Amino acid sequence: MSKKAVVLVTRKLPDAVEARLERDYDARFNSADRVYTSDELVEFSAGADAIIPCHTEKLTAAVIERLPDSVRAICSFSVGFDHIDLDAAKARGIIVTNTPDVLSDATAEIAMLLILGAARRAHEGEQQIRTATWSDWSAIGGLGIQVTGKRLGILGMGRVGQILAKRARGFDMQIHYHNRSRLSPDIEAGAIYHGSVEQLLPQCDFLSLHCPATPETERLMNAERLGLLPDGAILVNTARGTIVDDDALIEALRSGKLFAAGLDVFNNEPDIDPRYKALDNTFLLPHIGSATRETRDAMGFRALDNLDAITAGREPPDRLA
Repeated sequence: MSKKAVVLVTRKLPDAVEARLERDYDARFNSADRVYTSDELVEFSAGADAIIPCHTEKLTAAVIERLPDSVRAICSFSVGFDHIDLDAAKARGIIVTNTPDVLSDATAEIAMLLILGAARRAHEGEQQIRTATWSDWSAIGGLGIQVTGKRLGILGMGRVGQILAKRARGFDMQIHYHNRSRLSPDIEAGAIYHGSVEQLLPQCDFLSLHCPATPETERLMNAERLGLLPDGAILVNTARGTIVDDDALIEALRSGKLFAAGLDVFNNEPDIDPRYKALDNTFLLPHIGSATRETRDAMGFRALDNLDAITAGREPPDRLA
């Protein structure tokens, strides 16, 4: 690639990130910030050396096979990479990178917000204020679940899960977790390891999902596994919507098996299952886990660090393929 490589940027990125792109590259920006169709991705990539997509762009095998030969890199503005077919990229000799590490704190903050919001019925309380239906203080009104001292199960003890555990200890929560491999004692910091998902679930007053979206984790939280949670448990998801079976979770919420759910990610975003909106015991956010000014800037700069390395002929720090 030349010094002024041509880069297709599929979504509107933070100003500081776009300024660096404009300085260092021949960047094609998406000023309208709309999601490109597959055909548009292929069309707009003509003559481009690299693509900077977000998780909203589905770079399937079929799309990657149609990309022009000029495209040699996909530097995703995301830590997740389930929207990119890595095998197809490898077959085309296209380098793929992501942006790990930089969004862990922000996402853990949202996970903690979901835990608190779901447990303390924040949605219902706010609606009472906004609709002027709060009539008076009541000793039995708005009763939620106290977070302090409860058992928190973390499914996927990676960067975000570890930071959430650290934050949750401030609420004197007892940490339980399942991970593909057990952490070292210094990283565990007293957290209790369980060798399988099924062993973890009965120990969770709260369950927070942090595992990656893979074929193995699709609908991992189905009716059978939700049934292993204690009655009145609370489920939180800041990972990916595909990890949850919507039918099973909605039934568990309707039946009272679960007290509540706090969700920042969904299947078929933004056209989520409308049944979630009709439930009072859901605390819902529009996929804002990494949405802080500091984090989105850092994600963009991380993507560009990878792109800089590729254009200079160096190994990118966050190579996936």
